[in-house]
Amino acid sequence: MPATAITGAVLRRSFRAYQVYGANTGVGKTVVSTVLCGALHRAFPEERVWYLKPVSTGPQDEADDGHLARFSPQTISKTLVQYGKPVSPHIAARAAVAQLTDGALREQIQKYIGGCLSDADQRQPGGTLLVETAGGVHSPTPSGSSQADLYRPLRLPVLLVGDHRLGGISASISAFESLHVRGYDLGTVFVFEDAQYENHLYLRDYFARQDISLLALPPPPPPGDSVAADRERMAAYYAEMSARPEVLDTITRLDQSHTARLTRLDSMAPQAHRHIWYPFTQHSGMTPASIMTIDSAHGDFFQTYASSAQGDANALQPTLDGSASWWSQGLGHASPDLALAAAHAAGRYGHVMFAGAIHEPALSLAELLLKHLGNPRMKRVFFSDNGSTGIEVGVKMALTAAAKRYTKVGKAGPNGEQREDPGKEEKKSGVIGLKGSYHGDTIGAMDCSEPSTYNERVHWYEGRGHWFDFPQVKMKQGAWIVEPPAGVEDEFGPPQTFGSLDDVFDVAARDASPAAERYRRHILRTLDRLVRVEGRSFGALILEPVMLGAGGMLLVDPLFQRTLVSAVRASQSLFASSSSTPSTGTADEEGDDTHTWTGLPVVFDEVFSGMTRLGPFSPAALLGVYPDISVHAKLLTGGLVPLAATVASEAVYNAFLGSEKSDALLHGHSYTAHAVGCKVAETSIKELLRLEASGAWDAFKEPWRDERGDDKREKEGSRVWSVWSPTFVSTVSHRSEVESVVALGSVLAIKLRDENPGYSSNAAVGLQSALSHLARGFGIHSRVLGNVFYIMASQTTEVDVVRQIEERVLEALGGGGVVVRGI
Repeated sequence: MPATAITGAVLRRSFRAYQVYGANTGVGKTVVSTVLCGALHRAFPEERVWYLKPVSTGPQDEADDGHLARFSPQTISKTLVQYGKPVSPHIAARAAVAQLTDGALREQIQKYIGGCLSDADQRQPGGTLLVETAGGVHSPTPSGSSQADLYRPLRLPVLLVGDHRLGGISASISAFESLHVRGYDLGTVFVFEDAQYENHLYLRDYFARQDISLLALPPPPPPGDSVAADRERMAAYYAEMSARPEVLDTITRLDQSHTARLTRLDSMAPQAHRHIWYPFTQHSGMTPASIMTIDSAHGDFFQTYASSAQGDANALQPTLDGSASWWSQGLGHASPDLALAAAHAAGRYGHVMFAGAIHEPALSLAELLLKHLGNPRMKRVFFSDNGSTGIEVGVKMALTAAAKRYTKVGKAGPNGEQREDPGKEEKKSGVIGLKGSYHGDTIGAMDCSEPSTYNERVHWYEGRGHWFDFPQVKMKQGAWIVEPPAGVEDEFGPPQTFGSLDDVFDVAARDASPAAERYRRHILRTLDRLVRVEGRSFGALILEPVMLGAGGMLLVDPLFQRTLVSAVRASQSLFASSSSTPSTGTADEEGDDTHTWTGLPVVFDEVFSGMTRLGPFSPAALLGVYPDISVHAKLLTGGLVPLAATVASEAVYNAFLGSEKSDALLHGHSYTAHAVGCKVAETSIKELLRLEASGAWDAFKEPWRDERGDDKREKEGSRVWSVWSPTFVSTVSHRSEVESVVALGSVLAIKLRDENPGYSSNAAVGLQSALSHLARGFGIHSRVLGNVFYIMASQTTEVDVVRQIEERVLEALGGGGVVVRGI
């Protein structure tokens, strides 16, 4: 299998590289490049100058690199791909024997740049490379994509040649905005002077407001009567232009900008060490060297700065975003579709208040969520700004709905309605959840989790609930097992072994198993003791469905969660005290009574596990049970901007209808349903759905279908899969340092052996460190959860990249590079 080229940006102290874009075709890109090459030779006579044209169309004798060779012979010029037909590259490429993909073209460019770097190393003191594009900013590549997207991973500083012709002002500004929204840095604009249209004067003022310099050049001489005379006039033109003070000043400014960029990157980590307070970080041992400086990001990779890099080393290196930027990335960094969606909404709305109003992005997103969650209960969407706050909203909804249904009967109100007796003190309701759960850092969300490292020193934490221990799904020594919690084997039974992960998730078939009955008895006995013996009061069941994220990437036996939901819903009489009057749940009171909640409202925290992170759009599909309230964030917006959605049933919504404002859900934010976030989320969801429908993940699914061993006719019915291959997962599970492995969807979690496991463990630090080093062209940045090392792919990660990561992990585990601490 050919390895995918990991394209990195280029930044070296002794090597300057720029990309020449044009606002349109025919604006004089090659003329400007030739002028600049001549000026570079004058300004830095000891350095080398390279000119690269990645793609060119038209006759060979008219190719742009030939123009450079003729008028700037000292420049090393090269065209990588020359199509003979003088048309757009995507049309010219149709006649080619082999089709050129964007990845293959980038690989060729990267290889050429590597050759320039090697040449610069051998011939000090360095040099400058100009990479000239074809046509306008969005001219198609041979594959048909936009070249602005093709070259984006390189992110070279841009020299934009504006259009001096009629209509050129608009074309030039549009070209700048297209590059700007994609994260390019624009160094200088070049425009030929034109006395009639004076585009250069207008554009000089426009770009000055953007703090971008513009250099206006006299136009080249018009064609004459003979080729020889034309060449003579052009040679004289280039000699004059390359010696002009304003051109040489531009070369000096570009060099200064190059140096300033490196100086700023050098200073960022020390400055951050002085001024930034980082999340989830113990600062006492932190040094500037431990802070990763990110210059840019694209796809699955950061471009990180190596502060020790000098003239003989590239200062930027690709670093895999192994935590998907705290689980938020789904469509890769710098997705142009998401960036354009954000720009459009910002341009159309900015931000508009939402209370008692509606705008198209919010309504479209709400309709999209309700349609594709696959949950017939859901009817209402409440927007907030992040996952933790979304949980706060969901818990408010659930506790209020439960309190209203199970309210105590008191004195009659003025209209004969029953009111709570103010003389009786109402017990505060808690939640039912799972050990190791984590729902966020706001006060209410924190109280929904058991005592842990996250909250043990938070002075207002109360921990209002009961958290069930649960059986976990793991691969050990090549076998999938469901392992009961330690010390309760009598209640849960011995570990269960399954032939495949798919068998574990065949929950409908497992409903009739002895394990299901043991789970049900344990849950009901525990609830009965908590409520009837200890006098506890509960108002909600809150779960991270299928996998607990911050608790250590714990894969819960789906049968246990399914049984827990069913047991709670079947226990309405348990939660209704003798002095309360539970609602009848009729259609008149609650809407469609087949979708109303019973027992307690069930809240699914899908902030981490939702939106295809574990495979399906909603992990509820893997359990075969659906919540009354669900919370969505992170992948909701593809990691671009904060937004959360708390989705609820009509029965929950009805609990807040009343005659007084205090009956309403009194929660909100200034940026509730902000248009930028809603539009980005709509775009992100549509792209995730498109990827699934197009079979984009089929190459990952196929090995997992094989793991199940089904006949080919049955393979399409496989329930679970992962981007991480079952062979790899099995191999890792046999390593001596490894206690167990979990893989589902884009998540891989490796639990390392440690006598003192948990969040405070350092057992995974050795593996983390071994993978951070540059190898196979990229490093891997990751986070650890105590003795659990995890890596998370995005939904657009290529198969070859995943396989390269797998090879790196196996080498790190088996090559002596891992020091497991704490054993």
